[in-house]
Amino acid sequence: MEDDRTLKIVTNLDRAAIEQKLEEVRGAAQAKGLGDLATMFAGAEGAPKAQIEQKVHNALKWLADKPEHMGLSGQLELVAMNLKNLN
Repeated sequence: MEDDRTLKIVTNLDRAAIEQKLEEVRGAAQAKGLGDLATMFAGAEGAPKAQIEQKVHNALKWLADKPEHMGLSGQLELVAMNLKNLN
């Protein structure tokens, strides 16, 4: 499986790093033809904390029954663990 990799747990991502991860997820989703997922992160840059939290949680719910996209889920779980760092 191409998405079968070890996820390094990082809990000190700042807003810039979180937004960068979300951009990476959006790009990967587009590349995999997951337009619905990619559009969930439109406008995430500079958005209020609550809006980003909602986008991440909605995306995780959307991916919950799609084990073939575990890599994307893992990246979003990493972001979710760091949402407390958003200012």
